[in-house]
Amino acid sequence: MSGQLRVGVLASGGGTNLQALLDHVHGFEARIVAVASDKADAGALERARRADVPTSVFPRTAFPDREARDAAIAEWLDAQGVELVVLAGYMAILTEGFIGRFRDRIVNVHPSLLPSFPGLAAVQQALDHGAKVIGVTVHFVDEGVDTGAIILQRAIDLPPDADAEAALTALRPIEHALLPDAVRLIATGRLQRDPANPRRVLVTD
Repeated sequence: MSGQLRVGVLASGGGTNLQALLDHVHGFEARIVAVASDKADAGALERARRADVPTSVFPRTAFPDREARDAAIAEWLDAQGVELVVLAGYMAILTEGFIGRFRDRIVNVHPSLLPSFPGLAAVQQALDHGAKVIGVTVHFVDEGVDTGAIILQRAIDLPPDADAEAALTALRPIEHALLPDAVRLIATGRLQRDPANPRRVLVTD
């Protein structure tokens, strides 16, 4: 892929994963050109503004339904020339229309070793299940809940006597490393689907 990949980020919270992208790929292999949120007070928006990245807010209450909101977000991302959408702590479920519009161009970071423990409260699910290792997955987004093809994963031993907050804290540096790595691989054209198994994503040299 020539030039810098134009990336749009959706975030609902403080934006630490957005910051990792701004620190490690923005202005290099990729450029963050848009940050949108469903929450006007999301810390991610301020991080974007400090980096001179255009922002917009799409609160649920401003639209008649999720389809209308997602259509508005998609229109705005398209207007910014976004080529890849990154979900960085975005807590709203995307509609099929949005996913179809950006087919194979949406990635998400999830705090578990998928396919184990998809959905909300993944770390608490792992703790409740008695898991010995936890980890982070970056994956493509499809219409299922954390069911898209896996791009990168990394595991760590579950810290002894850890609660969900401590486990999430241990995982955060891994999220901050893997998400930029995945965007870098996409930006440099180093990912491809295995012809024998489309669910398998291969990293090429």
